[in-house]
Amino acid sequence: MSVAIVGAGKMGQAMARGFLRSGVLSAKHVIGSSPDPDCLSEMGSLGVKTTLDNSEAVTSSDIVLLAVKPHIMPQVLDEIAPCIKKDHLVISVAAGVKIDYVEKKLPEQSRVVRLMPNTPCVVGEGAFFFARGASATQNDAQTVLKYFSTIGYCSEGDESFIDAVTGVSGCGPAYGFCAIDAVADGGVMMGLPRHLALKLAAQTLLGAAKMVLDTGKHPMVLKDEVCSPGGATISAIHTLEENGFRKCLMNAVKEASLRAGELSQQK
Repeated sequence: MSVAIVGAGKMGQAMARGFLRSGVLSAKHVIGSSPDPDCLSEMGSLGVKTTLDNSEAVTSSDIVLLAVKPHIMPQVLDEIAPCIKKDHLVISVAAGVKIDYVEKKLPEQSRVVRLMPNTPCVVGEGAFFFARGASATQNDAQTVLKYFSTIGYCSEGDESFIDAVTGVSGCGPAYGFCAIDAVADGGVMMGLPRHLALKLAAQTLLGAAKMVLDTGKHPMVLKDEVCSPGGATISAIHTLEENGFRKCLMNAVKEASLRAGELSQQK
């Protein structure tokens, strides 16, 4: 199959890099479109075809990946609608744009999937959640799983979950980056060289995440296994709890989810 990435910005580039890195797609089967020459240059550096014409990209592809900003989605849908055929699978990753909005803009019985990605897909560790539209088939779901499971974890569910998914995994990498930076700053404050503190902090969060996924244990069970009575770790956990660490993260997810819902209402 061939894939058109309509909107060759950061997310479109991240997914293209992920697909090529995993080997699920070769460069000759990917085309990126954007009105921005800089985005096209970056996308073209991956070896894929590029074009300024969204319709050209759609016409030559089987899967249409809409990776455009929500506010320009209406004009992009109007532009590509005449090119969408029944054999196209349309996957939208635009935040806040609901399936029924996309379906109304495209020809009847267009096969539409809404997917929430995140940027770690560029290193094969993305987290994806998708929901099918009225005409999307089980085979379409299998196609989404086939491609996106090669660049991370991919799961299907109801569209009503997507705002909450946005708060957890769509925005989640930013929470992780802030945590890594803060832990590294703590290391620097205590005398470590910056490069070493950053490497240790990043690797530690990577390892902790892998332990959760690989062992199947609850995170708090793993936390308890690290905390010796009267030790350094439990003292650190006390400080985190005293300063509302868990509450802060829960509120961040809540606010991101609510904002995602607000964006949906604007469509």
